[in-house]
Amino acid sequence: MKKYIVTLAKEERETLDALTSKGKHQSQKILNALILLGCDEGAYQMRRSTNEVMASALNISMRKIDRVKKRFVEEGIEIALNGRKGSRIYAKKVDGDFEAHLVALSCSEPPVGFARWSLRLLADRVVELDYIDSVSHETIRRILKKTKSSLGNEKDG
Repeated sequence: MKKYIVTLAKEERETLDALTSKGKHQSQKILNALILLGCDEGAYQMRRSTNEVMASALNISMRKIDRVKKRFVEEGIEIALNGRKGSRIYAKKVDGDFEAHLVALSCSEPPVGFARWSLRLLADRVVELDYIDSVSHETIRRILKKTKSSLGNEKDG
C-alpha cells in the first residue's frame, strides 16, 4: 500500500520540467523537482520510476524520496520544493543594560590573586552579582569583541 501518492497537474509538471532544465537553482530544489516528476502518477506522466530506481539514479536515500512525497501531499508544491522555514524563536538573553554592566566590570580591577579578568571569571562574577541568571564565557567573549573592549590592559587606558 502506498502512503503518499503524488499527482501533478499539467501546469505543475511544466513548471517542474522548466525548473530542472533551465536556469540556476539550488541543488536540493532541483533534486526535489526530479523526485516529484519521477513519482508522479497523474494523467500526464509518460513513464513512472520506482523509488529504488530514482534513489540509485539520483544517488539519494529512499527516505528523502518519502519525505519529499509526504511534504507535497500534505503541504503543497512550494514546501515540497523549498522546504519549511524554521519556526524556532530564539529569545535574546542579553540586553544593552547587561552589556554596559559587563563592560564596566571588565574595566574594573580584577579579583585579588588575578592579574586580569578572564572570560570565565567575568561570566561567574556577572551571575554572582545577579545581572543575569546564567551565561557562558563564550557569550561574554562575543559581547566584549563586539564592544572592542580589552580585558583590563593598563596600556590601553
